[in-house]
Amino acid sequence: MTMPTPNIEQHPDVAVMRRRYDQISETPVAQSADGLAFLAGLYLAMSPWVIGFTNESALVMTNLFTGIAVALLAAGFVAAYGHFHGMAWVAPILGIWAIVAPWAIDGEAPETTAIVSNIIAGAVIVLCALAMMSGTMRRIRP
Repeated sequence: MTMPTPNIEQHPDVAVMRRRYDQISETPVAQSADGLAFLAGLYLAMSPWVIGFTNESALVMTNLFTGIAVALLAAGFVAAYGHFHGMAWVAPILGIWAIVAPWAIDGEAPETTAIVSNIIAGAVIVLCALAMMSGTMRRIRP
């Protein structure tokens, strides 16, 4: 005789957790942080062409991929925070990478405008990511 396998989706704690994550994602702080992180990611991705440092191909590729990753994470947080909250720790790391990338990548030293652009975009990403993570931590603690 086999026992039926219970469906985790029907567990009452799952519904409570989903409701909690929905409440977190609907706060003005979370919505602002998600939106700013999305815009900062898009800016970082297109900054080589906006600022004009496309001759530094390594920094161009780094900014493009890092910016797209941040924008996709932010869009995921907006669309389904309950499913993406476990990846929230990735966004501040990407922001820190954006800050240090001008010195960490191989190639010629980038122009001052490229460095300042990366520092500002990276700082905005880090601050927004920390705001998103702090909302979860405050709500989940008993």
